Amino acid sequence: MIFGPTRLEEARGAILAHTMRLGPGKVLKKGTVLDQAMLATIAAAGHREVIAARLEPGDVPEDEAADRLANALMGPLLSRSRAATGRVNLFAETAGLLTVNTEAVNRLNALDESLTIATLAAFTPVGTKEMVATIKIIPFSAPGPVLGVAELIARQTGGPPPIALYPFRPLKVGLVLTELPGIKESVMEGAVEATRHRVEALCGTLLPHERVRHETPAISDALVRLRRQGAQVLLIAGASAVVDRRDVGPSAIVRAGGAIEHFGMPVDPGNLICLGRIEEIPAMVLPGCAKSPKLNGIDWVLQRLFAGLAVTPRDVMAMGVGGLLKEIEVRPLPRAEAPSVPSPAQAPRKGRQVAALVLAAGRSRRMAPLNKLLVADDKGVPMVARVVDNVLASHARPVVVVTGYEHERVEAALSGKPVIFVHAPDYAEGLSASLKAGLGAVPPEAEGVVICLGDMPLVAGPMIDRMIATFDPEEGRAIVQPTFRGKQGNPMLWAREFLPEMMTITGDVGARHLAGKHADRVAEVEMADDAVLRDFDTTDALRKAPGFAGVR
Repeated sequence: MIFGPTRLEEARGAILAHTMRLGPGKVLKKGTVLDQAMLATIAAAGHREVIAARLEPGDVPEDEAADRLANALMGPLLSRSRAATGRVNLFAETAGLLTVNTEAVNRLNALDESLTIATLAAFTPVGTKEMVATIKIIPFSAPGPVLGVAELIARQTGGPPPIALYPFRPLKVGLVLTELPGIKESVMEGAVEATRHRVEALCGTLLPHERVRHETPAISDALVRLRRQGAQVLLIAGASAVVDRRDVGPSAIVRAGGAIEHFGMPVDPGNLICLGRIEEIPAMVLPGCAKSPKLNGIDWVLQRLFAGLAVTPRDVMAMGVGGLLKEIEVRPLPRAEAPSVPSPAQAPRKGRQVAALVLAAGRSRRMAPLNKLLVADDKGVPMVARVVDNVLASHARPVVVVTGYEHERVEAALSGKPVIFVHAPDYAEGLSASLKAGLGAVPPEAEGVVICLGDMPLVAGPMIDRMIATFDPEEGRAIVQPTFRGKQGNPMLWAREFLPEMMTITGDVGARHLAGKHADRVAEVEMADDAVLRDFDTTDALRKAPGFAGVR
């Protein structure tokens, strides 16, 4: 690739390296492939050269290179985004455990500086639609031979794939709770509740628990009963911590026909865990910290078991790096003082925190006397309720709904939904009044806000999630706009940095004009259908919308 100042007469087909502002409303974005008309516009603006990249024989354009490498890395239960600005993101199609072949990923990243792959950590529990990896081509192209080698490494068959997702299985779990005189009832109840949360977060079911004396025969008999009920994993929460593989709990596993495979683990909290098996059923004595819902060693073991992965003594002994959990973010305080928070298995990361704003304050003048937001679809669901349900199906949180005209009826239509209502008393002054009322309710921790229109019921949650996945102010994607066949639509996602400017808007206009002012910060996301272009202002238009044929 040839890069640097390029005379206009040599720049046809070159890739513009930096955004150029050529006058009011005339912006050429970084990455634009220059054609003759563009070059003429640049010349008319007084420029004689541009900073550009010109591909040489064998170079693969950035989007094509990202696309090819992503295809080579794809596996079962993974999905991917379209290539844009040399980037493709990979997502989980179901809840499960991500595995990473560290050696393979390191080999790929060491091939050439043009190719990069970033993943979540190995053995990270992920939720449906969560991003698990991103492929980024650093320059405007990648060398063809290097890309070919990368594809071979990514498709390797002699070992585990670079990235794989193992779905959580709906296992039935049996819990034996042992008791000694004087133990508090709250401790017993807490152990059951913490175990239930762990199991259900991994898509499993906790069978009715067995509560017995802290004695080997009683525990052994309880394990046998749980096996008869179909338990696929057996857990023992002892009233007293296990201190030896011959202690009461481990001895009960052996008495029930099982064997102890490993005692202890290099994870703290979680050291005193005892792993065993009764025939093919994993059987474990839990460490005392398992009575708490906070992250500890048992979470790492259960995540692998629910994903169908073996947990051998060698696997346990390899958990030491990263195994010091006491002062990580989810447990910043001593255990006795720390608040109850869900473990990562219960609360997968959603990436950047993005709030959602639903504008539902307008007077629907073009559909009078009807309030279009309250017009019900063929199933009796008001339009505004469909819009809000779609937003709630995305990762955007919190969801703020701005009301104005007939606000009591609009709020009643959304009764029971987990949203924040904000009333715009001056809604009659135009769209900007509603916008500013809603922006004032965006929490300070939100890095961005997606502004949704109350009359666009076809925009689905996954569309909003694609925009959130694209959003990255540090990389210049501070404004995200959906498109269909190149035509710009709604909703739009804005970084927090633009909120002060939005608060100065007046009249019956929104913030769309700011995108032109900050064109170099805009990232467009092409959608598969035209939902992002379709709002419904009239009864005739609404009848043509899916699910609204019966509107009168």
